[in-house]
This record gives sequence, structure tokens and C-alpha cells, in this order.
Amino acid sequence: MSLHDLSPPRKRRRLGLYLPFVLLLAAVAGWTAYWLYARSETRVRMDAAVASLKAAGYEVSWGERGIGGYPFRMNVTLTDARVREPSGWALTAPKLEAQAYMHAVGQWMLAAPDGATFVRPIGGPVAVKGELIRASLGGFDRHPPRFSFEGVKLTFQPAAGAQPFALSAADRVEFHLRPGPDDEGGLFVKVDNGAARLSGLFGRIAGDRPISIVWESTLSKISAFKGRDWPDAVRNWTDAGGLMNVRRGGVTAGEAVVGANSGALSVGSDGRLTGVLDVTLRQAPRVLGAMGETGVIAPETAAAAVVVTEARQGANEAARATINFQAGQTTLGPVAIGPAPKVYQR
Repeated sequence: MSLHDLSPPRKRRRLGLYLPFVLLLAAVAGWTAYWLYARSETRVRMDAAVASLKAAGYEVSWGERGIGGYPFRMNVTLTDARVREPSGWALTAPKLEAQAYMHAVGQWMLAAPDGATFVRPIGGPVAVKGELIRASLGGFDRHPPRFSFEGVKLTFQPAAGAQPFALSAADRVEFHLRPGPDDEGGLFVKVDNGAARLSGLFGRIAGDRPISIVWESTLSKISAFKGRDWPDAVRNWTDAGGLMNVRRGGVTAGEAVVGANSGALSVGSDGRLTGVLDVTLRQAPRVLGAMGETGVIAPETAAAAVVVTEARQGANEAARATINFQAGQTTLGPVAIGPAPKVYQR
């Protein structure tokens, strides 16, 4: 008896070997197509935003634009970037970098590695350089969007012929704008260890000691804060009944301190600040004396204000008082010390 010949062994299918590589290539191709689409959309949306700003009277330009960051980021680099709003404020940067991760394209990080220059409508340009100059921007579906600025080891240098700027340097500068509930927006500003320019009021008060600033407030009716330019946005906001509610504020210049404990501020039809601040003043006679000597306020007015603060001054050289901004004037207690600050030019 003979055995049947055994069937030859079948060749192993190679599909199981190649399938993972095929799937990987398909995923890479799909992701690449998605990234290229996102890059195209970024370019289109930038161009649309620029066209919208130009139609509103803004000037927006740059030298060259590069978009990269494949595979997991979207990087936009602009050279010689410039933005100018209708009332005259402007910002320029030799190089501006923006980055967003592909899983969160609505959240952008921005940096100016070579510094930037802001232009004041009246004062002129001020060049800003530092170890770190960056910002973040997101939440475009909210009003206001989330915005944060951070600068470390900054220097401020006015251009030739420009008016002086209050600070020559600062260890740290922060600015934060946040949307809140009930049509509110939060505003926070902080300056740590600022160096005053010696020619001016800050220099007279602080000398060679540092200046620090902190401001924390909320703005009601924030959705109305929009318009063709800064003055138009402020007017629309005030017409809607918008108020800035001060939670905390203060300026420390050497040993002198002006602290805002509470208050509510708005803007009058003349573009000047209106409202009331409850403040704490330390070494107020010295500050007011310096204001009189430098011509910020009239010497006789400074002398009258000194009498008021000395009468309210406690053992720690601190006085509680109210500062009123009304009818275009700033009043410390019962003494009118000068015009109310201008928020915009009419």
C-alpha cells in the first residue's frame, strides 16, 4: 500500500506584512493633504482679514510672507510687518513670527525676535527690544478674544526727534485681555521694576529707584467696543453705557505710591476720562510738590493739594482721598489739579 503524495505547502499571504505600511502611507498622504489645505486656508483668511482692515481705514503691510511648519504646526513668518490704525497708532516689526499647532489652529503664539516699534500719534516712534517679546491670541468666537502680551528685560528708546517715553527699561511687562460673563471683559496690566527717564516727573519722584505699575479692571458692555478706529470704538462703548470697574491699581515710584482701591470710569463726549477713584496716596506732598516744580500742575494748585493730603495723612505717610474726573477736570478732594486725562482726540 502506498501513501498519497502530500500537497505542497501554500505560500504565506503577504497582505498581512504589507498592510500596516499601506495604512501608514495612506495616513501620511491624508495628513499631508489636510496640512496643505490648512495652509491654503490660513493664507486665504489672512488676505481676507487684511482686506477687511484696509476697508475700515487701517494700513496693513509686510515685505515677505512664509507659511510652513509641516507636519504638526502652522508657522507664519512676516518680514517688515506694519499695522497702522486710523487715529495714528502704529506697530512695526522687522520680523514677526506666528505659530499654531494643528490640533488647535484657533490659538496662535506670536513673537518679535528682533524687537518692535510702536508709533504714538503725537509722541512719535519708540523702539522696543528685549530678551523675550511674545503674545498669544485666541478665542476669536468671543468678544473680546483672549489676548496676552509678555515682555522680559525690555528697553524703550524714542526715535530721534520723538517725544520722551516715561520708561527707559523694565524687567517685565504684561498685558492680558479676557472675555468674561455677562458681556464683560477683563483687563490686567503689570510693569515690574521699570526704570524712569530722569528728565520728567517720574524721574523727579523715583530718582534711580524702580517704578512698578499694576492695573486690574473689568469693562461692561464690551461687545459694543468696536468701530472704525480707537475713538469710534470708545464712543460706541460709552454710548452703550460701558463702564470700567476698577478692582485694583497702583503706581509705585521709589517710596511714593498711588493706589486705586476701587472706582468706576468712563469717557465723556470730549474724549476725556470721567468717573471717581478711591485712592491711597503715600508721600503725596512730595509727589504733588514735584508736579508743581515740573509744571505738570500750577505751583499754587500743588500747594493747595498738599494741604488737603497732609490733613488726611496718617502715621504711615498714607492718605485716603478721592480723585474725580468730571467736566474735563481732575479734582483731588476739593482741589482741581488739572485737566482730566485724554482717552482720545476729538
